[in-house]
Amino acid sequence: MKIIESHIVPAIATKIRLQEYAVGIFRMLPSKSGLKKAIKKEQILLDGKVAQTSDWIQEHQQIDYIQKDEKQIKVFQLKLEVVFEDDHLAVVNKPSGYPTSGNYFKTIEQALPFNLKISSLPDALPYPIPVHRLDNPTSGLLIIAKSKSAQLKLHKDFEEKNIQKTYLALVTGETPLQDSIQTTIEEKEAFTTYKTLKSFRHQDVTYSLLEVAPKTGRTHQIRIHLSSIGFPIVGDKLYGSGENPFSKKGLYLAAIGLEFHHPIDKSLLKFKLKFPSKFSRAVS
Repeated sequence: MKIIESHIVPAIATKIRLQEYAVGIFRMLPSKSGLKKAIKKEQILLDGKVAQTSDWIQEHQQIDYIQKDEKQIKVFQLKLEVVFEDDHLAVVNKPSGYPTSGNYFKTIEQALPFNLKISSLPDALPYPIPVHRLDNPTSGLLIIAKSKSAQLKLHKDFEEKNIQKTYLALVTGETPLQDSIQTTIEEKEAFTTYKTLKSFRHQDVTYSLLEVAPKTGRTHQIRIHLSSIGFPIVGDKLYGSGENPFSKKGLYLAAIGLEFHHPIDKSLLKFKLKFPSKFSRAVS
């Protein structure tokens, strides 16, 4: 166990419970939702004991925000392309065919310690952790947190839609030059825009290459949206026929662009991958 931040309760005028009092007392837990998650994970101590949301606060009590000891993960020795890395975060190019994380050994998360350095900062995470997911068959840019402060800020930026992502998708059919799709997915708003880069014929079937920008981050959002308007992604067995007449198999969806502000120094970060080779071969 490591204490990340501590707070001593000063004189208080009214009786108040921990869940109300502790909002904002820790720099790295600025929101009420973040505090609740930390309490649920038993990362908040009250005078050295695990705190509950219902605990009453008293003068001179010590409230600690801790990092619990975590089990050493078993490292998956998969070589990844590291696009960017500093002490707070990294961006890697995820290959298709691997889940981002989960209860498996061969995940991108398990491979991160093999590819990235552990942060030297006081609030370093025990090992680097992805702050969002890419589907198993989707390749491309994935943001990784290396410090707790970066992790919290990046989660907040995703929630507030401050991180712009760009995908490349190859679909069946001739699409309009540009369009937007707005629906609900699992009863939550989902919004996607796209523009057509190229339409072409292959084996008497028309295909379109799209640059896609999801404005929200619902599970399988791009795949669901493109299929719903009659343009399923090539190789999508879940939301399309799964048919793929091209030389390279798999899902033709890749996260090729990212734009966001660094969670700590606020500098603007922009990343853009070249077209994956399987896309270039398909449209050539």
